[in-house]
Amino acid sequence: MDIFDFINNYKNHPVLFIGTGFSLRYLENSYSWEGLLKQIAFELKGNNEFFYDLKGRVYDRKSGNYDFMQLASFLQEEFNRQVSEDRNGKFKDINDEYYRKSGEGITSDKFKIYIASLLKNLDKRNGKSDELEVFNLLSKNISSIITTNYDKLIEDVTDFEPLVGNNILLSNPYGSVYKIHGSVDNPEELVFTTEDYADFDQRYDLIRAQLISLFVHNPIVFLGYSVNDTNIKKILSTIFKYVQFNSEQAELIRNNFLLVEYQEGSDSLEILDHDIDVHGYPLRINKLKTDNYIELYRALESLSLPVSTYEIRRVLDNVKDITSGGTIKVSIAEDIDQLKNSERILAISPKSKSTIEYTYTDSSQLIIDYFDIIANESENLIKLIDEFPIAKSHWFPIFGFVHLVPDLQKAEILKVQQKLKLTNNLKTSLSRFDVHSLNNIDDILSTKNIPESYKIDYIFYKVFNNSLSPDDLKNYLVKIDGDLDSNYKKLLCLYDFKKYETL
Repeated sequence: MDIFDFINNYKNHPVLFIGTGFSLRYLENSYSWEGLLKQIAFELKGNNEFFYDLKGRVYDRKSGNYDFMQLASFLQEEFNRQVSEDRNGKFKDINDEYYRKSGEGITSDKFKIYIASLLKNLDKRNGKSDELEVFNLLSKNISSIITTNYDKLIEDVTDFEPLVGNNILLSNPYGSVYKIHGSVDNPEELVFTTEDYADFDQRYDLIRAQLISLFVHNPIVFLGYSVNDTNIKKILSTIFKYVQFNSEQAELIRNNFLLVEYQEGSDSLEILDHDIDVHGYPLRINKLKTDNYIELYRALESLSLPVSTYEIRRVLDNVKDITSGGTIKVSIAEDIDQLKNSERILAISPKSKSTIEYTYTDSSQLIIDYFDIIANESENLIKLIDEFPIAKSHWFPIFGFVHLVPDLQKAEILKVQQKLKLTNNLKTSLSRFDVHSLNNIDDILSTKNIPESYKIDYIFYKVFNNSLSPDDLKNYLVKIDGDLDSNYKKLLCLYDFKKYETL
């Protein structure tokens, strides 16, 4: 069976479990566990001898393996001692950051601050952009992502929300990245040494239970791990503490597991059987050995299920709002037309339990959710545009929606409205601020040569005249998350026009 047939059998949205190999494939500044420890030791001592001394101390002759968690503990102790004794030396910036955090009441660790500094930037490898673009597309079919990686590559190429530590508890699993070993944004919470892993095992029982629930109910695709990785074996061992090995549920879990193992130069898409030892029993799982990741991603992207992950996420967000003890009013009616105009409607057909519809009662929510709707190709929501009154004076981004649903009745009228408003908003007099140093939106926002009241209009002027790209504008809009602010809406309409008008 090939990967397309295998994934086409999924009855639920898969979960990705992503390891170090994923970052190694796409980032220049990524390391294996051993490689990261070796790099830190070299930067500390100026040679590799100290690292090899530590490696010799953690060799287990019985198993033939090295205990890199223990090596990390030894290295942490020496790093913190040496850096503290040389306050303004090579690692001055690390000391500065440590004492800044201490002044803010944050208990930190110089060793972990340095780890975060090595991994913070995303220096992407050349020649892999096509794969990452398809990975971004497949995210619409993914329930959630679990990773042991510290870097922010996954958040960068998807719109998933990163969750660390206790934030994982009671979260919406759809559209989340569970960073179970921490993130470079919070060095204090990195799980790296023997002590960290022991503490993790003691404190994260509830998180582990939540992750096991995902594994039991969803297909799991392991990316960036080797078949002998301790993380995979630990997960399987934990699951089969609670699931009878020869039960029907165990068989379902086995069939849902897919381990993708890197094999240099291989174009294979064939699913193989592989046995992993769990508690002395051979557990047979599915394995794909390949270097053809773009086809793997295309197989995941082509998965078609009755409901999208975006729609599930919206329903779960509403349920969370309702059950969190807020002030949301819930009305139950046999007919949706009986309901008063409100911000949100979750319609469940009394005649058919197989029909659940999340809908909007006005166009404003379509603007707020614009990027999610486009990314998830939510055609049912886009078709609501024909039912909403949209005044000529309103900023409304129609071109991206029409790109997905070309037969909208209001398409041409709204296109004319949008182009007219964009043209009328352009202030050509802003050309007086043109200088070569203003090459991106951050430069425009930080310069003192343009008054604050002109900066948004200048960004508009630069994008309109193709001096800044639509993608730069999108990154800015996603970052500010301006909801219905008028500046946000007109910049969103400009992005929408520039991105989709010629498609």
